[in-house]
Amino acid sequence: MTIETASLGILHKAVEKLADGYRHLPAHHTEYDQQQAEEILLQVAEKMWDNYPYPHPQYAGQMLKPPHPVARMAYMLATWINPNNHALDGGKASSAMEKEAVAKIATLYGWDNYLGHLTGGGTLANLEALWVANHIHPGKTVLASSQAHYTHSRICGVLQIPFESVAVDDQARMDLNDLEAKLQQLDVGTVVVTLGTTGVGSVDPLPDILRLQETYGFRIHIDSAYGGYYTLADNLTPQVRAAYDAIRQADSVVVDPHKHGLQPYGCGCVLFRDPQVGRYYKHDSPYTYFSSDELHLGNQP
Repeated sequence: MTIETASLGILHKAVEKLADGYRHLPAHHTEYDQQQAEEILLQVAEKMWDNYPYPHPQYAGQMLKPPHPVARMAYMLATWINPNNHALDGGKASSAMEKEAVAKIATLYGWDNYLGHLTGGGTLANLEALWVANHIHPGKTVLASSQAHYTHSRICGVLQIPFESVAVDDQARMDLNDLEAKLQQLDVGTVVVTLGTTGVGSVDPLPDILRLQETYGFRIHIDSAYGGYYTLADNLTPQVRAAYDAIRQADSVVVDPHKHGLQPYGCGCVLFRDPQVGRYYKHDSPYTYFSSDELHLGNQP
């Protein structure tokens, strides 16, 4: 396997360009033992041989996606500054870029009025969505299929929300008969609909679940952490296409840029159709939020 290295030259030019913006500051040179650093890094490189060749096109591990060279370079470029997007002052440029990225993700699902942000991964994004759901329907049961990601039951355990698993059909999709039976038997606040399960890639029948929502009044949260970017595919079956096209009608959705978004670090994105859910997050942090009337990313979910 050939490791892509052409990006190193591009990255070097980009770092030099970044440095140009700070040449007006007093000179400062980071001091470290370069020879020892090189020795250690070469040792790390050799130890990394004990990995499977995840970036190779013949590697079949569906959860480990090779980062796009541009994403890898951009990530490395940002590490020279190490911004913190929690507050706008901690990452002025990167906060603006985060908002731009989230807006682009929201357009995938037909949303132009929403609340959302990037997270450290899909699990945290799903936790935020269920935390909000529990504020709207306190103490009500969360349902997810038996093929849904295992973290949903664990999240509900952490948040002390009742959780029940719904059976699946012969295509590993949420079984509508079992779902309706549980809706009749339990006080359900949220149904987690998985579009692209991590186990087999199954897509729950969202249009049918939306029709049940009209009768039973539950929230719909879309866990599309693994499969969210497949909405861009042009070869989906009509049934699967209909499910992705219906995402815009859901209450919240999670997608992971670090999977099919090909980002080189843990990254999730949580989106809420109703921006007013931000009231559940409202808080004050005077040691970080002090120079802008605009909503900081740390004030968002």
